[in-house]
Order: sequence, then C-alpha cells, then structure tokens
Amino acid sequence: MFSDTDSSLKATGIDFLKSQNTRQHHTDAYNIKNLVVRRGHPFQVLVSLNRELRPADKLSLRFGIGENPMKNRGSLMSLKPEREDFNGWKISLVKKGGKECLLSVTSSPNAPVGKYNLHVKTGTNIYKPENGVIYLLFNPWCKDDVVYMANEAEKNEYVLNDTGYIYVGSAYSIYNRPWNFGQFEDSILDACMYLLDKSKLSLTERRDPANVSRAMSALVNANDDNGVVLGSWSGNYIGGTSPMDWIGSVTILQQYYKTKKPVKYGQCWVFAGVLNTVMRCLGVPCRCVSTFDSAHDTEENLTVDIYLNEKGEKMNISFDSVWNFHVWNDAWMKRTDLPNGFDGWQAIDSTPQEQSQGRFQCGPCPVKAVKEGDVYLPYDSKFVYAEVNADRVYWLVKKVNGKDKYFKIATETQDIGKNISTKAVGQNRREDITQEYKYPEGSKEERMSMQRAYSFIRPSGLMPRSGYASTVQGLGGNAQPLVPNEPATKTGLHIEIKNTEPLHPGNPLEMAITVKVSTPGNWTIDLTGSCQLQYYTGKVQANLGTTKETFNLEGPSEMQIPLKIAPDAYMKTLSSVEDEVLILVTAIAEVRETKDKLTKETSMRFQYPPITVQMPETARLYNDFTCAFIFKNKLNVTLENCKLLVEGLGIFKMTTFDQGDIMPGRIMKSEIICTPTRLGERKIVAKLISNQIKGISTEKGIIITE
Repeated sequence: MFSDTDSSLKATGIDFLKSQNTRQHHTDAYNIKNLVVRRGHPFQVLVSLNRELRPADKLSLRFGIGENPMKNRGSLMSLKPEREDFNGWKISLVKKGGKECLLSVTSSPNAPVGKYNLHVKTGTNIYKPENGVIYLLFNPWCKDDVVYMANEAEKNEYVLNDTGYIYVGSAYSIYNRPWNFGQFEDSILDACMYLLDKSKLSLTERRDPANVSRAMSALVNANDDNGVVLGSWSGNYIGGTSPMDWIGSVTILQQYYKTKKPVKYGQCWVFAGVLNTVMRCLGVPCRCVSTFDSAHDTEENLTVDIYLNEKGEKMNISFDSVWNFHVWNDAWMKRTDLPNGFDGWQAIDSTPQEQSQGRFQCGPCPVKAVKEGDVYLPYDSKFVYAEVNADRVYWLVKKVNGKDKYFKIATETQDIGKNISTKAVGQNRREDITQEYKYPEGSKEERMSMQRAYSFIRPSGLMPRSGYASTVQGLGGNAQPLVPNEPATKTGLHIEIKNTEPLHPGNPLEMAITVKVSTPGNWTIDLTGSCQLQYYTGKVQANLGTTKETFNLEGPSEMQIPLKIAPDAYMKTLSSVEDEVLILVTAIAEVRETKDKLTKETSMRFQYPPITVQMPETARLYNDFTCAFIFKNKLNVTLENCKLLVEGLGIFKMTTFDQGDIMPGRIMKSEIICTPTRLGERKIVAKLISNQIKGISTEKGIIITE
C-alpha cells in the first residue's frame, strides 16, 4: 500500500499576497492583476503543497526574465531557502505549517528591471501559476538602488504623483498647463514594459537607469524606431490630434500600446509629459523641466543668430532658433559610469531636435555638469549646455546694391536659459530651479564655468549661421564673448516693452515701447518697432505691423511710443493656426550722435476668460457625485468649434464634449457623473479648445475618503 507520505512533493497553488506586498512596495496604485514590486525590497509569497514539507524535500523558486532564461546569462535565478544568495537575490522560509509555506524573496538592488516569470520547482516537478508574471521596478526607497532618494516628500512627488503641471508661455508670462501623467492607469505599465523590450537593451543594460532613461528618450519620439509620439510643428494636424489638445499621457500610451503605431501629434511638452510618465512608471524619480528662451544651437558653437530686416521684423532664415520655452525632463540617479560629483538630477530630452549617436535621443546629462561647464561628459552635455547658456547675436539684414549684407547689432549674453521651472514638491506652485543649472549671471563662478565649457567646445569663430555666411561684413575672427556683456553704451540706452491694455483676442493689441537714456545731453533716436505672431519655437507666423519714429531726448529722460494693432490684422491668422501663438514685439533703437545700437524683444501671450469647476470638496469611494464645468465667453469674438476635454484619474475616463460655437456673452455648462475608484487627493483637469483659442485649461482637486 502506498501512503501519501511517499508521494513526491508538488506545489498546488501560490498566493502572491498582493495587497500586503504592494502596500509595502508603494505599488498598490498600479491597475494590474499581477504583482508589482520594487527591486532590493523583500516580498512574500505563500506556496500551497500537496503534503507537509520535510527536511529532505527540495523546494526552489525560479525567476526567469526574457525569451529564453538561462542561469549562466543571469536571466534565470533559481533560489533555495536558507542558501547563499544567487546574483544578489535571496530567499528565506518565514514559516511553514500544514501544507503551506510562507517564503520571503528579496531581489538584488541592481537586478534588471522588467517582467519575471515565477515557477515553483519541487524535486523534478515544476508548477507554473497563472498570473505568475511579476513586474520588477527601480526602487527609490532602497538605499542600495542607484535611484535611491532619501526625502519622502520628494519620492511622493517625483515617483508617486500621477498629476502635475508643465510650465509654458514665455519668460515674461509663464503659466502652467495641468498634465495627467497617469503612470498607474490601465495598461500603462504594460506599455512601458513593451518599450523596454522594444529598446533592445541587454539585461545588463537594464540594470542601470542611465541606459534605460537614454533608451526611453529615444523611444518616446517616433523618429528612427517607431516610438510613441510623432512630432509635428507644421500647424496642420489633420489625421491626428493637435499637440495643444492633449491633457495627459494616458490616452497617448494606451493608444500606442494597442496599435503599436506612433500617435499623432506631439510638441515638446507632450514628449516631456509622456517621458515623465514612463520614467515614474518604471520607478525612476522624474520631473518635467521648462526653460524659457531656450537655445537650439545647431552648430555647438554656443551662439544663436537672429536676423532682423530693416523694419525690425524677425526673419525665418536661421537654422538656429530660440524657443520661447522648451520642456525636457530630469531623472534622478547615481551615475556609476562617471567620475564622482555628477550624481543627482540628469537631463533627458525626448523631443527630436538633433541626433545623438545616430538616433534622436538626448541624455542623461548631469545637471551638475551643465552648471560646472563639464560639457565633455556623456551624454549630450554640449547640446544641453547651449540650451541654457548660448549667446544670442542679432544681425540686421540690409540690401546694399541688390545684395543682402549683414550688420551685427548686438550680442545678448544673459538672455538664454531663464526661469528654469518645475512643479514644487508637494505644492501646486512653480519652483524656479535655474540655480541648479547655472551660477548667477555675471558671477565669478559663471565666468569660470563658461570658460571651461568654451575650452571643450572651441567655437570656430562666431559667424552667422545661414546659407550666405560668406557675404558677412565687418566681423573679426573669434570674438569670444567671455566678458559680461551688458552693453556699455555711451548714452545708457535702455528699452522696455509692455502691453498697456489686457491682450484679449478680438480686441486691439495695445502696447508701448519705452526708450530711456541716462546720460545728460541732447540725443536723436531712431526707433524701429515691430509686432509679429510667432510659434513657441521662435518661428514667425505673421507680421502684424511696424512703427518707425525719430525723436529727441534731453537726457536723462524717457519716451513712450505706442504700438497698436487692430483685431482685423491678426484674428484671421489666429483662427487659421492650430497652435497657440505668442505676440512678439521687437524694438531696435539707435542714437545718431554715438551710433549706440540696442535691440530688445518680448513675447507675450493672449489672456483668456477662465473655466470654473463646480463639485464637492470631498466624496466617498464608489459613491457618485456630479461635476459641472462652466465657461462664459467674455471676449468680443465668437469662439467657433468649441470642444471641452475633461479627465479625472481614478474618477472618470477622458471625455470630450462638443460645444459648437459660443457667442460673446454666452455661458456654456457641461456636467459629468463621477465615480471615484481610488482614495486620496484626486484631480480633475479640463481644457477648452476652439478655432480662435487653444490654451484655456483648469484643474480642481477633490479628496476621496473610505
């Protein structure tokens, strides 16, 4: 007679103890059936057996990653309780009783990140559980993980917060765009795992967030590798979604994962929003960073050339550009591949601007290296350095005997890379982090950093960058602008540009250019002023009007010259472009007696009426409540083709209301029934788009309780 004591040991089931493990690993928000854990931290599993465990029994857990896991490749870990660890992994028997045993598993703090298959091996029997795939992520809570972050509030913001802001506008009018990162939403984690596989990183490379973040910066744009978002700055977004119309990353990543085809269309803040989602989802602390007056220096010579015609209008002829703002990301990690001193925030950028090592990818570049001028360090630090430090050189293009001649008007050394901004930790406000990227303008440290950077870049003489550089007049060799260049004019010339009335679409644009001289004397001044509409990339869309004045100033004194543009001059352009455009005012002043020249430009945005959100301050889990969105058109112009986009993570899915045309004075009201499925503070984001206006958005928080 055989008794059950002789039968071979078999596993009959496994409980992944999901709710207790995910709470301890800060992964309980992921909307997924499988167990999600972070590396370097213990988690427990309960194995059910066909009989009691005896001392002679052999029991092991096998974790395999990739197509064909093998021990000698490090892609298969076979762990026996109470034995020495394997590849930094350990397992121990917590307790056994009856036909169950509770095991504790600790993965290595530098294990490859990804999906692991778990099998239970008993003697020659192998048990394969259903949902036996475990997702292993980076772990900012573990001291031995290179993404370790000590501060709790920072981890809550940079890893766990699924909403935030992206700062846009211009240096003189910064505003926030609410953005839903949504790293815990349905199928987002699977989309990120798909990107990891698509990146072709080896398992060894997957241990290091520097490689992973570089690969993700390449895969979030569609260039070269059929990645997530297709960029377009064309102003025509037929067959896709205008970059202005997104309010978060969730729809984008879900659509990409479903179709495996690039999603149309993105611009820099969309790339940054999606990359932020991907990095937070994988467990790497990450933030969106906006820089105002950001240089795109195509030649790595640290200068950006701007060309003005004789009316003072900016011309679209340069390869270099200055973007009103540019958004990239910082990811937090120790750089084990670099000398000491470069740990912490690393800039990564998924907007396809310039190729790096043959692909559109950028970073990780240590923010510390940008600050110190160590631009020889990987990756792409010259490009990032130029984005925040280049000099802006203004050229006047005049026709002389039928040929274009170039005259250098001014060099601005303190204009690029202003107000570098990110969302503050734990607060709904902008934090200025310029000092993390650069020393104060004009300080001794800044000069030294600049000189250090120049020594690695070796600019090849500062020539204007355009197809006809050979015709340049009067520019001596390598003018290296290493002196603080606040133009020391003999007359103390100074220009200010302001709007004198609020800039509402449909109203006249009323602005004023103020010219000051601070030196006594009688000065004759020629002033040229122009007003244009431009994209945030610096590209001019339309010329609206110019003014030319000559006047005398008895110094020290000032004179205000008005610049007024009628609505007819710009409303047609405003309705025909799909992007939000800014108002660019450029002024050139010249003092005849001294030949002092000065140029100044300012970008301003239109001002819009707000959207109001009405809902309770708190609600209970799974209890419905109503949320109303109200908008009154206070402008003198009908808003055509209005759409209201709303999304509330953990409350309701992305929804679009078609509102048709909203006449001046009309009030629009839309309601949605909300069912909260997640606890804590949740946010509802709303955005209104129309032919005339692209950028009205708002958000409101609600606390969900048990």
